[in-house]
Amino acid sequence: MGKVHVLKSIQRLPVHPDDAWKFFSDPRNLITITPPFLNLKTTNTLFGDEVYAGQVMTYIVKPLFDIPLSWMTEITHVDKGKYFVDEQRKGPYALWHHQHHFRMIEDGTEMTDLVHYRLPFGVIGNAAHFIIRKQLKKIFRFRFQKITEIFGPWPGERLLIEMD
Repeated sequence: MGKVHVLKSIQRLPVHPDDAWKFFSDPRNLITITPPFLNLKTTNTLFGDEVYAGQVMTYIVKPLFDIPLSWMTEITHVDKGKYFVDEQRKGPYALWHHQHHFRMIEDGTEMTDLVHYRLPFGVIGNAAHFIIRKQLKKIFRFRFQKITEIFGPWPGERLLIEMD
């Protein structure tokens, strides 16, 4: 089995956690915070305005070299207003487990993304990790900027991404 990599991103938002939750728990907003270069397209009908445990979402995405890939995720855990988890059921990763956490802080919300992922193809996949790592950082930088546009800046906030 290949190495499980970890990406952690923290962003503070100058809004109440209820407002942050309302935006991020609406699965239609994923398109808004995804970089256009990924060409993410939803391919199934989404039910409801908020994520729920057992919800399945399917997409076509072009993460590398403009090659279309099918991606299916399932929302596996939801604690309303606090966190939700999406896990890949089919897609480009051997493992994708993405936690979205929301915590009230003074004057706003701290949002933490914690992603555990493993690349396919064993040694070959691990050798390509530098490309995937760079791509993921680019995606989360875009996301940080888009979220800042939507909710406004946090004074002095800079993108914090930790990766192994």
